Amino acid sequence: MMEESAYVLDYLSDGRPTEKIREPIAYVLGINYFTLLEVSVKPESNLLLEQKLAVGKSGRDSVLRIKRRVSYSDLTSTAKNTLDKLINTIIQEKEQVFVNFINRCGPVTLRLHQLELFPGIGKKHTKEILEERDKEEFKSFEDMKQRLTLFPDPAQMFAHRILMELKGEDKYFLFVKPYHKE
Repeated sequence: MMEESAYVLDYLSDGRPTEKIREPIAYVLGINYFTLLEVSVKPESNLLLEQKLAVGKSGRDSVLRIKRRVSYSDLTSTAKNTLDKLINTIIQEKEQVFVNFINRCGPVTLRLHQLELFPGIGKKHTKEILEERDKEEFKSFEDMKQRLTLFPDPAQMFAHRILMELKGEDKYFLFVKPYHKE
């Protein structure tokens, strides 16, 4: 589960002030697994917020190395402010992946369905979603909005869930690999 590309949440050209050896670093959000990383940036690079970077084993233009995985609380205030927008960007770019999740998700336990882990989705919404998807699979977020009554915006629903997982506010993880402090 390696990230191949990521978006820049924050760029510190002089590094963190608390470090003895200061080098340019960036906080980035992985596109495939929503992994929060701190990366060392090549000195000649000048990154912009929300810029897409290659962070995989090959094709790194601006990234020297991945320093470590970080938690939400490790992020700078700029990174936290940029995070919400970039989560939404990734969701829009990968809309079909999230629609397929709705079409294929199942129960977590005998009494709890994966859909109920989303803010604003309870037993009634879950029942309605499952009935509609049994008739025909959803094709897009727009299709979901049209076929489901009083349903929250699907993109926002996923964004809230992903942010909850990044903050570690739930014991279940659907989209983010759980962060464990080393």
